[in-house]
Amino acid sequence: MSLFHALVLGVVQGLAEFLPISSSGHLELVPWLFGWDDFAGDDKLENAFDVSLHLGTTIGAIAYLWSDVKRYVGAGFGPLFRRDPLERDGKIAWFIALSAVPAVIAGVALEDALLGASDEIWLIAVLLIVFGVLLGLADRLPASRSQEDFTARDAILMGLGQACALLPGVSRSGSTLTVARGLGFDRSSGARLAFLMALPIIAGAGLYRGLDVMSTGIPDELVGGFIVGFVASAVTGWVAVWGTLRFVRNRTFLPFVTYRIIVGASVLLILASGWR
Repeated sequence: MSLFHALVLGVVQGLAEFLPISSSGHLELVPWLFGWDDFAGDDKLENAFDVSLHLGTTIGAIAYLWSDVKRYVGAGFGPLFRRDPLERDGKIAWFIALSAVPAVIAGVALEDALLGASDEIWLIAVLLIVFGVLLGLADRLPASRSQEDFTARDAILMGLGQACALLPGVSRSGSTLTVARGLGFDRSSGARLAFLMALPIIAGAGLYRGLDVMSTGIPDELVGGFIVGFVASAVTGWVAVWGTLRFVRNRTFLPFVTYRIIVGASVLLILASGWR
Protein backbone atom coordinates (compact mmCIF):
# COMPACT_ATOMS: atom_id res chain seq x y z
CA MET A 1 0.00 0.00 0.00
CA SER A 2 1.37 3.41 -0.98
CA LEU A 3 1.43 6.18 1.61
CA PHE A 4 -0.68 8.29 -0.75
CA HIS A 5 -3.43 5.66 -0.86
CA ALA A 6 -3.30 5.36 2.93
CA LEU A 7 -3.58 9.13 3.29
CA VAL A 8 -6.55 9.38 0.92
CA LEU A 9 -8.43 6.53 2.60
CA GLY A 10 -7.68 7.95 6.05
CA VAL A 11 -9.10 11.31 5.02
CA VAL A 12 -12.14 9.64 3.45
CA GLN A 13 -12.80 7.59 6.58
CA GLY A 14 -12.37 10.49 8.98
CA LEU A 15 -14.63 12.85 7.06
CA ALA A 16 -17.28 10.39 5.92
CA GLU A 17 -17.69 8.72 9.33
CA PHE A 18 -19.33 11.81 10.80
CA LEU A 19 -20.63 13.61 7.75
CA PRO A 20 -23.93 11.86 6.81
CA ILE A 21 -22.51 10.38 3.59
CA SER A 22 -21.35 6.84 4.60
CA SER A 23 -17.71 6.08 5.38
CA SER A 24 -18.02 2.36 4.60
CA GLY A 25 -19.57 3.16 1.23
CA HIS A 26 -16.86 5.64 0.32
CA LEU A 27 -14.08 3.30 1.46
CA GLU A 28 -15.43 0.80 -1.08
CA LEU A 29 -16.16 3.33 -3.84
CA VAL A 30 -12.81 5.13 -3.86
CA PRO A 31 -10.61 2.03 -4.50
CA TRP A 32 -13.21 0.70 -6.96
CA LEU A 33 -13.31 3.95 -8.91
CA PHE A 34 -9.54 4.32 -9.19
CA GLY A 35 -8.76 0.62 -9.56
CA TRP A 36 -6.71 0.35 -6.37
CA ASP A 37 -5.95 -3.14 -5.10
CA ASP A 38 -3.68 -2.47 -2.14
CA PHE A 39 -4.37 -5.72 -0.31
CA ALA A 40 -4.48 -8.12 -3.28
CA GLY A 41 -7.62 -9.79 -1.98
CA ASP A 42 -6.24 -10.36 1.52
CA ASP A 43 -9.34 -9.72 3.64
CA LYS A 44 -7.43 -9.97 6.92
CA LEU A 45 -5.02 -7.21 5.93
CA GLU A 46 -7.87 -5.07 4.63
CA ASN A 47 -9.76 -5.56 7.90
CA ALA A 48 -6.61 -4.68 9.84
CA PHE A 49 -6.27 -1.40 7.93
CA ASP A 50 -9.96 -0.73 8.50
CA VAL A 51 -9.39 -1.21 12.24
CA SER A 52 -6.59 1.36 12.26
CA LEU A 53 -8.78 3.89 10.44
CA HIS A 54 -11.72 3.39 12.80
CA LEU A 55 -9.58 3.67 15.91
CA GLY A 56 -8.07 6.87 14.54
CA THR A 57 -11.52 8.28 13.86
CA THR A 58 -12.67 7.34 17.36
CA ILE A 59 -9.74 9.16 18.95
CA GLY A 60 -10.37 12.27 16.86
CA ALA A 61 -14.06 12.34 17.78
CA ILE A 62 -13.41 11.72 21.48
CA ALA A 63 -10.89 14.55 21.48
CA TYR A 64 -13.49 16.99 20.18
CA LEU A 65 -16.37 15.64 22.30
CA TRP A 66 -14.21 15.17 25.40
CA SER A 67 -16.28 17.50 27.60
CA ASP A 68 -19.45 15.53 26.77
CA VAL A 69 -17.72 12.16 27.12
CA LYS A 70 -16.25 13.10 30.51
CA ARG A 71 -19.57 14.52 31.68
CA TYR A 72 -21.68 11.51 30.75
CA VAL A 73 -19.19 8.82 31.76
CA GLY A 74 -18.77 10.46 35.15
CA ALA A 75 -22.51 10.86 35.63
CA GLY A 76 -23.24 7.32 34.47
CA PHE A 77 -20.61 5.43 36.45
CA GLY A 78 -20.22 7.75 39.45
CA PRO A 79 -23.31 6.49 41.29
CA LEU A 80 -22.00 2.91 41.05
CA PHE A 81 -19.09 3.86 43.31
CA ARG A 82 -20.45 6.71 45.43
CA ARG A 83 -24.04 5.51 45.87
CA ASP A 84 -25.29 8.85 44.59
CA PRO A 85 -28.71 9.04 42.89
CA LEU A 86 -28.66 8.71 39.12
CA GLU A 87 -29.19 12.22 37.75
CA ARG A 88 -30.39 13.21 34.27
CA ASP A 89 -26.89 13.11 32.73
CA GLY A 90 -26.33 9.65 34.17
CA LYS A 91 -29.56 8.39 32.62
CA ILE A 92 -28.58 9.84 29.24
CA ALA A 93 -25.22 8.05 29.53
CA TRP A 94 -26.93 4.71 30.01
CA PHE A 95 -29.39 5.46 27.22
CA ILE A 96 -26.42 6.08 24.90
CA ALA A 97 -25.00 2.71 25.94
CA LEU A 98 -28.42 1.12 25.34
CA SER A 99 -28.51 2.54 21.81
CA ALA A 100 -25.54 0.34 20.84
CA VAL A 101 -27.44 -2.91 21.49
CA PRO A 102 -29.31 -3.17 18.13
CA ALA A 103 -26.12 -2.67 16.10
CA VAL A 104 -24.18 -5.18 18.22
CA ILE A 105 -26.87 -7.85 17.77
CA ALA A 106 -27.20 -7.20 14.04
CA GLY A 107 -23.43 -7.08 13.54
CA VAL A 108 -22.82 -10.43 15.24
CA ALA A 109 -25.84 -12.19 13.70
CA LEU A 110 -25.36 -10.91 10.15
CA GLU A 111 -21.57 -10.52 9.95
CA ASP A 112 -21.03 -12.77 6.92
CA ALA A 113 -23.94 -11.30 4.96
CA LEU A 114 -22.79 -7.76 5.72
CA LEU A 115 -19.25 -8.50 4.55
CA GLY A 116 -20.66 -9.82 1.28
CA ALA A 117 -22.82 -6.74 0.81
CA SER A 118 -19.75 -4.49 0.97
CA ASP A 119 -18.63 -5.85 -2.42
CA GLU A 120 -21.89 -4.89 -4.16
CA ILE A 121 -21.15 -1.48 -5.66
CA TRP A 122 -24.66 -1.09 -7.11
CA LEU A 123 -26.16 -1.65 -3.66
CA ILE A 124 -23.95 1.03 -2.14
CA ALA A 125 -25.10 3.47 -4.84
CA VAL A 126 -28.78 2.68 -4.28
CA LEU A 127 -28.47 3.00 -0.51
CA LEU A 128 -26.69 6.34 -0.86
CA ILE A 129 -29.68 7.64 -2.81
CA VAL A 130 -32.47 6.05 -0.76
CA PHE A 131 -31.14 7.01 2.66
CA GLY A 132 -30.19 10.44 1.36
CA VAL A 133 -33.80 11.04 0.35
CA LEU A 134 -35.02 9.77 3.74
CA LEU A 135 -32.68 12.17 5.52
CA GLY A 136 -33.96 15.03 3.39
CA LEU A 137 -37.59 14.21 4.17
CA ALA A 138 -36.96 13.82 7.90
CA ASP A 139 -35.03 17.10 7.98
CA ARG A 140 -38.15 18.97 6.86
CA LEU A 141 -40.14 17.87 9.93
CA PRO A 142 -40.71 20.31 12.82
CA ALA A 143 -38.33 19.92 15.75
CA SER A 144 -38.32 21.25 19.30
CA ARG A 145 -36.56 18.58 21.37
CA SER A 146 -33.04 18.98 22.75
CA GLN A 147 -30.29 16.65 23.89
CA GLU A 148 -31.66 16.74 27.44
CA ASP A 149 -34.95 15.18 26.24
CA PHE A 150 -33.24 11.91 25.20
CA THR A 151 -35.10 8.83 26.50
CA ALA A 152 -34.76 5.05 26.46
CA ARG A 153 -37.33 4.89 23.65
CA ASP A 154 -35.28 7.36 21.61
CA ALA A 155 -32.16 5.28 22.28
CA ILE A 156 -33.75 2.10 20.94
CA LEU A 157 -35.23 3.76 17.85
CA MET A 158 -32.06 5.70 17.01
CA GLY A 159 -30.06 2.54 17.75
CA LEU A 160 -32.13 0.66 15.18
CA GLY A 161 -31.37 3.42 12.70
CA GLN A 162 -27.69 3.13 13.54
CA ALA A 163 -27.85 -0.65 12.98
CA CYS A 164 -29.02 -0.02 9.40
CA ALA A 165 -25.64 1.62 8.77
CA LEU A 166 -23.96 -1.78 8.95
CA LEU A 167 -24.90 -1.84 5.26
CA PRO A 168 -22.35 0.20 3.28
CA GLY A 169 -23.91 3.27 1.73
CA VAL A 170 -26.39 3.95 4.53
CA SER A 171 -24.20 6.12 6.84
CA ARG A 172 -24.13 5.72 10.60
CA SER A 173 -24.54 9.42 11.32
CA GLY A 174 -27.01 9.84 8.45
CA SER A 175 -29.40 7.07 9.51
CA THR A 176 -29.20 8.07 13.19
CA LEU A 177 -29.85 11.70 12.30
CA THR A 178 -32.80 10.68 10.13
CA VAL A 179 -34.44 8.95 13.09
CA ALA A 180 -33.50 11.79 15.44
CA ARG A 181 -35.15 14.35 13.18
CA GLY A 182 -38.18 12.08 12.89
CA LEU A 183 -38.38 12.02 16.69
CA GLY A 184 -38.39 15.80 16.82
CA PHE A 185 -34.81 16.59 17.86
CA ASP A 186 -33.31 19.82 16.56
CA ARG A 187 -30.33 19.43 14.19
CA SER A 188 -27.61 20.33 16.70
CA SER A 189 -28.92 18.02 19.42
CA GLY A 190 -29.55 15.21 16.95
CA ALA A 191 -26.04 15.50 15.54
CA ARG A 192 -24.35 15.56 18.95
CA LEU A 193 -26.38 12.56 20.12
CA ALA A 194 -25.58 10.70 16.88
CA PHE A 195 -21.85 11.30 17.34
CA LEU A 196 -21.90 10.24 21.00
CA MET A 197 -23.87 7.10 20.07
CA ALA A 198 -21.34 6.25 17.39
CA LEU A 199 -18.34 6.25 19.74
CA PRO A 200 -19.01 2.93 21.56
CA ILE A 201 -19.96 1.24 18.28
CA ILE A 202 -16.87 2.40 16.37
CA ALA A 203 -14.56 1.63 19.28
CA GLY A 204 -16.19 -1.74 19.92
CA ALA A 205 -16.01 -2.77 16.27
CA GLY A 206 -12.37 -1.71 16.16
CA LEU A 207 -11.48 -3.74 19.24
CA TYR A 208 -13.47 -6.74 17.99
CA ARG A 209 -11.65 -6.79 14.68
CA GLY A 210 -8.41 -5.82 16.39
CA LEU A 211 -8.28 -9.16 18.18
CA ASP A 212 -7.83 -10.85 14.80
CA VAL A 213 -5.21 -8.29 13.81
CA MET A 214 -3.17 -8.98 16.95
CA SER A 215 -3.17 -12.69 16.18
CA THR A 216 -1.77 -12.23 12.66
CA GLY A 217 0.29 -9.04 12.93
CA ILE A 218 0.98 -6.38 10.30
CA PRO A 219 3.63 -6.91 7.61
CA ASP A 220 6.59 -4.55 8.01
CA GLU A 221 6.06 -3.01 4.57
CA LEU A 222 2.56 -1.87 5.52
CA VAL A 223 3.32 -0.32 8.91
CA GLY A 224 3.96 3.13 7.40
CA GLY A 225 0.66 3.08 5.53
CA PHE A 226 -1.22 2.03 8.67
CA ILE A 227 0.31 4.90 10.66
CA VAL A 228 -0.48 7.46 7.95
CA GLY A 229 -4.08 6.23 7.66
CA PHE A 230 -4.51 6.26 11.44
CA VAL A 231 -3.25 9.83 11.83
CA ALA A 232 -5.22 11.10 8.81
CA SER A 233 -8.47 9.56 10.06
CA ALA A 234 -7.94 10.96 13.57
CA VAL A 235 -7.33 14.52 12.34
CA THR A 236 -10.15 14.52 9.79
CA GLY A 237 -12.50 12.81 12.24
CA TRP A 238 -11.98 15.76 14.60
CA VAL A 239 -12.52 18.19 11.73
CA ALA A 240 -15.71 16.41 10.60
CA VAL A 241 -17.30 16.53 14.06
CA TRP A 242 -16.34 20.19 14.52
CA GLY A 243 -17.49 21.15 11.04
CA THR A 244 -20.80 19.29 11.15
CA LEU A 245 -21.81 20.68 14.55
CA ARG A 246 -21.03 24.21 13.37
CA PHE A 247 -22.79 23.68 10.03
CA VAL A 248 -26.10 22.43 11.44
CA ARG A 249 -26.54 25.36 13.80
CA ASN A 250 -28.29 27.34 11.10
CA ARG A 251 -28.32 25.17 7.97
CA THR A 252 -30.25 22.14 6.74
CA PHE A 253 -28.85 18.77 5.62
CA LEU A 254 -29.80 19.50 1.99
CA PRO A 255 -26.17 19.77 0.74
CA PHE A 256 -25.43 16.27 2.06
CA VAL A 257 -28.66 14.91 0.59
CA THR A 258 -27.78 16.41 -2.79
CA TYR A 259 -24.25 15.05 -2.64
CA ARG A 260 -25.49 11.52 -1.84
CA ILE A 261 -27.96 11.52 -4.73
CA ILE A 262 -25.35 12.82 -7.20
CA VAL A 263 -22.71 10.27 -6.12
CA GLY A 264 -25.17 7.38 -6.10
CA ALA A 265 -26.59 8.27 -9.51
CA SER A 266 -23.08 8.75 -10.94
CA VAL A 267 -21.97 5.31 -9.73
CA LEU A 268 -25.05 3.69 -11.27
CA LEU A 269 -24.33 5.46 -14.58
CA ILE A 270 -20.70 4.27 -14.48
CA LEU A 271 -21.87 0.72 -13.86
CA ALA A 272 -24.42 0.92 -16.66
CA SER A 273 -21.80 2.25 -19.07
CA GLY A 274 -19.50 -0.66 -18.35
CA TRP A 275 -16.55 1.66 -17.68
CA ARG A 276 -15.93 -0.02 -14.32
